[in-house]
Amino acid sequence: MMDPVHAMRPGVLQLNALPPLSLYVHLPWCIKKCPYCDFNSHEFREGADPVSTQDAYINALFADLEASLPLIWGRSIQTVFLGGGTPSLFSPEAIDRLISGIRARVRLAPDAEITMEANPGTFEKDRFKAFHQAGITRLSIGVQSFDNAHLKALGRVHDRDQALAAVTEAAQVFDTFNLDLMYALPGQKLEGLTQDIQTALGFAPPHISIYHLTIEPNTVFAKFPPTLPEDDLAYEMMDRITELTASAGLDRYEVSAYAKPGHQCAHNLNYWQFGDYLGIGAGAHSKLSFAHRVMRQVRYREPALYMQQAIKGEPVTQSTEVSRQDLPFEFMLNALRLRGGFDLADYVDRTGLAMTSIQKGLQEAERLGLIGRDLHRVWPTEKGFDFLSDLQALFLSEAP
Repeated sequence: MMDPVHAMRPGVLQLNALPPLSLYVHLPWCIKKCPYCDFNSHEFREGADPVSTQDAYINALFADLEASLPLIWGRSIQTVFLGGGTPSLFSPEAIDRLISGIRARVRLAPDAEITMEANPGTFEKDRFKAFHQAGITRLSIGVQSFDNAHLKALGRVHDRDQALAAVTEAAQVFDTFNLDLMYALPGQKLEGLTQDIQTALGFAPPHISIYHLTIEPNTVFAKFPPTLPEDDLAYEMMDRITELTASAGLDRYEVSAYAKPGHQCAHNLNYWQFGDYLGIGAGAHSKLSFAHRVMRQVRYREPALYMQQAIKGEPVTQSTEVSRQDLPFEFMLNALRLRGGFDLADYVDRTGLAMTSIQKGLQEAERLGLIGRDLHRVWPTEKGFDFLSDLQALFLSEAP
C-alpha cells in the first residue's frame, strides 16, 4: 500500500489545490464474458454460492477502503460508480450493504451521484426499484443494441425484449439514467443503426453513450475477428447518430456521450477533467493527487487473490508516481475528449505545471485547425473531434 508519509514528502510539483475526488468500485463477475470485452471481468463459477461470494467480496472492499483512508483523509467523495463486470448480478440487499458501508467509512457529498452499471440479462421486475431504494441514484444500462442478431453476434446474454423491459422500468424508477449502445457492429447497415438509435430515443433517455466497436487485444474478437463495416460506412453512422441525438435534444458533450441539460455523468466528467479517483475492487485503478505529486495505483486483478490481499490490508499491486514528462499528455488525453475543452487555470492546478509546458502542442494544434482557444479556455474543433487521436498525440512529446 502507498505510504501516506511518502506521498506527502516534498517533490518537484506544486499543486495549489486538490481536484474533486470520486470513488470507483469494481464488481468483477459476469454471467458470460463478451467476445469484445477487455475489462477485468470473470464468469461467475457454476456451483458457487452467490450470497457468500458477494458477502466475502464486499468484506474485502471494506478492508480495501479502510486501508486507503489515510491517502484521502479529510476529502469528500463527490461521485461513486459501481462498474464491472455486471454489478447488477449482485442482489439489491448486497448493494444496500455496500452503499451503507461506504457512507459509514468516507465523507460522501450530500448530493453525491451514485451510478451502477446494469445488464438487461440480469433484469427482473422491481429489481431496479430495489437498487434505487438501496441508494443508487443513476443507472447505466448495457443495451448495446436492440437487434437480436447483433446481440447474438456480440455475445450478449439478453435479447431485444429483455432490453426493452429493462429500459422501461429504469425510465419509470430513475430521474436520470444512461443507455450504452454500440455501432459499426458486424454486418450492421445504416438502416439498422438508425433503428437502434430511434428505439433508444423513444424512451427519452436523459443520457446515451454510443461507442464504436473496436477490436481490443486479448479478446475473443482479436483471435477470431468478425467482419466490421468499412470506415466510410462507420463515418456515415456517426453522422446519423449526431443528427438523431441532436434532434432529440441531447448535447454531445464528450466524444461518446450525449446528454440532456443537467444530466451529464458527473463521475465521468471528473475523469475527463483530470480529477482524482480512488478505485477499489479487483483490478481497479486509482489516480490521487498530493501537494507535490500525482500517484497512480493498481489493485490485484484476479478476484480470489484480490480478496485475500485486501483482507490483509494490502490490495495494491502497483503504485507509481506520474512523471512531469507524462503529465501534459495524461491531462490532454482526458480533457480534449470534452466538447467544452478545459480552463487553462485547471491545467495549472491539476498538473502543477506552467502553461509553457503545453505551448508548443497548442500552437501546432491551432495551426492544424484542431483546437480553438481564447485567453481562458482551449477546446477541440469539429475537426479536432474527428481526429482526436492525432490531436492528443501532439502532446506526447511535450516535456516541462
